[in-house]
Amino acid sequence: MFAAATKSFVKQVGDGGRLVPVPSLSEADKYQPLSLVVKKKRCFLFPRYKFTSTPFTLKDILLGDREISAGISSYQLLNYEDESDVSLYGRRGNHIVNDVGINVTGSDSIAVKASFGVVTKHEVEVSTLLKEITTRKINFDHSLIRQSRSSRKAVLCVVMESIRTSRQCSLSVHAGIRGEAMRFHFMDEQNPKGREKAIVFPAHTTIAFSVFELFIYLDGAFDLCVTSVSKGGFEREDTATFALLYRLRNILFERNRRVMDAISRSQLYLEDLFSDYYDKPLSMTDISLKEGTHIRVNLLNHNIPKGPCILCGMGNLKRETVYGCFQCSVDGQKYVRLHAVPCFDIWHKRMK
Repeated sequence: MFAAATKSFVKQVGDGGRLVPVPSLSEADKYQPLSLVVKKKRCFLFPRYKFTSTPFTLKDILLGDREISAGISSYQLLNYEDESDVSLYGRRGNHIVNDVGINVTGSDSIAVKASFGVVTKHEVEVSTLLKEITTRKINFDHSLIRQSRSSRKAVLCVVMESIRTSRQCSLSVHAGIRGEAMRFHFMDEQNPKGREKAIVFPAHTTIAFSVFELFIYLDGAFDLCVTSVSKGGFEREDTATFALLYRLRNILFERNRRVMDAISRSQLYLEDLFSDYYDKPLSMTDISLKEGTHIRVNLLNHNIPKGPCILCGMGNLKRETVYGCFQCSVDGQKYVRLHAVPCFDIWHKRMK
């Protein structure tokens, strides 16, 4: 009966689907702000999740004894009085009958009346909590963490807001039949016993709550999933390895991009250099033909194999040549490979 009343409350209040009804009166005190609950999917046939209360708070699973300084604000939400009729032939009606044990002989419906009065909303200051958890770590030796980590379907959540009653409240259930002129016709003359039941519960009873999921990293750091897009859980070793490989791939791609840019710039420089050479008269550029200049030689005649030209053979295209110069040396090598035209003349012009 309590579960039916809290579900009806959440359905009418709404809040974009974030509110969760408290499942039983005996666990109502366990859904307080900063309390921990376990979220688990029932099975693939049921899209809704099941929330299970725990006796722990967020501070209990953190390393260190420092208290959480995030405050809790509260304010009046609304005045809630509801009376609804439920068919006995539906799933909700059957659930109420089995839960309450009311006599439904000769009845086709149940009237549920919930009188919650003024309800209050109590919520954690999210901005303050987010600043504080940046320096806190999860204690992986805690029993709740070990058990949740071993299950891939379980997700730890923190209660961020709770809705409570502010006075003593009552719930009542009546069995009867639907009438045309009135809401219910009570068949008291046939079987008056057991057709009505009521419960009274104290003030400050939690009837609904909302949570933020926790995403816990391998190093103990954790995040609050403040949006419905982000999902909680535990970082897996295979996930961490994939993330590392992904970062390494990006680093290699960036490094290759920089190398290609450098090669492209060097190619442009060589093209400009060669165009300058060809644009000038031969008498000004072919200095190798002048007296006293270095001499082109065929390196094959000196048992030196063909290799890349020092000017135009260092880019993407490995331009090779058999010619060079013995009067020049680079990096301890007693000769330099250079194409006969135009690299030989360009090289010596620069050296001059």
